[in-house]
Amino acid sequence: MTIALPLNQLGIPVREHAHWAAVLCLSLLTFLLVGLEFMPASLLTPIAQDLGISEGVAGQAITVSGIFAVITSLFGNSLLRGMDRRSVVLLYTAALVLSSLAVAMAPNFAVFLLGRALIGVAIGGFWSLSTAILARLATGANLPKAIALLQGGTAFALVIAAPAGSFMGSLIGWRGAFFITVPIGLSALIWQWFVLPKMPPVQATSASSMFGLLRNRIFALGMASTAFAFIGMNSLSIYLRPFLERVTGLHFNVLSLALLGVGLGGLAALFVIGSVLRRHLNAVLIGLPAGLALFALLLIALGPYALPTMVLLVLWGLFNTPIPVAWNTWMARVIPNDLEAGGGLQVALIQTAIAGGAIAGGVVFDTVGWWATFLLASALLITSAVLAGLARPRD
Repeated sequence: MTIALPLNQLGIPVREHAHWAAVLCLSLLTFLLVGLEFMPASLLTPIAQDLGISEGVAGQAITVSGIFAVITSLFGNSLLRGMDRRSVVLLYTAALVLSSLAVAMAPNFAVFLLGRALIGVAIGGFWSLSTAILARLATGANLPKAIALLQGGTAFALVIAAPAGSFMGSLIGWRGAFFITVPIGLSALIWQWFVLPKMPPVQATSASSMFGLLRNRIFALGMASTAFAFIGMNSLSIYLRPFLERVTGLHFNVLSLALLGVGLGGLAALFVIGSVLRRHLNAVLIGLPAGLALFALLLIALGPYALPTMVLLVLWGLFNTPIPVAWNTWMARVIPNDLEAGGGLQVALIQTAIAGGAIAGGVVFDTVGWWATFLLASALLITSAVLAGLARPRD
């Protein structure tokens, strides 16, 4: 006898009780994905020295992962439309493990970039499916808790990935720092094998339906503001380590502490942003990038001084981390009936912006200087704030 499962608001069968073990193992996956995406930022100097390249070129490791994340987020679901979603998650986790192995053992920059391409595939592929998968693991009542738990992996990675990468790099080298994620990734893969239920494929959102949303003027302005925010944030964040070493003069332990401050500021922001957004969404959308633009300018002026620089980095994390949460809240108000397509487009857009930030920041860092990279970030973030003001959702 076949038992009919209840349907969620998307018409997708869900279980009567949430698969909390499955959600928790996916939270571990998001921790690894986010941590590995940005780990090169805290290890740019030793990576560049070992592979015989400049720090600006080494920063393109994040560009490559972003490019492949965009491609996968737009077309991965269609290419794998006939595959059970459990198998797809296992496939992307295996790509993550292979990525870490390739990067850790890379004999040259080409193999290093191949490893970064694999992590991009895992990032774009999983995030484009994450909401739909959670909707099949949890009932409507449990779905918000499941989303919060999944995002907990992201928040934890933002707190510890950069300082932990920097600290481990000083102890066991940058290759060792990447290699540590191989057994963790294998453990996640085995855990998923046992706890993820079968999830037959459903009709995937096409790239054309995603881009069709841009005919909505308010939505298009909001996506443009999102893009400028992420390009601006990453054109500065990716090159923080060389700045802290050369300009502020911090050494290994203090450097790790400074990067930890960015993560702790971001974690603190996640505890309060929900209540603030309910009352002041428009002000937050404008104020966050505007504040970051100011901090970028202050870092130029106060960069040689350790204490004010570390305070500014905590504030940077406080204003940086809530930006995706704010724009997701905005999107729910602007396109409440097209969130799946909008979410897919947003993943592609953010990854493109991360890659663009790495390219722009790296070129300016190598050709002009660190201060020009920070000035560029400030200009991009001010543009984001202006566009956010124009993208105010109608009440």
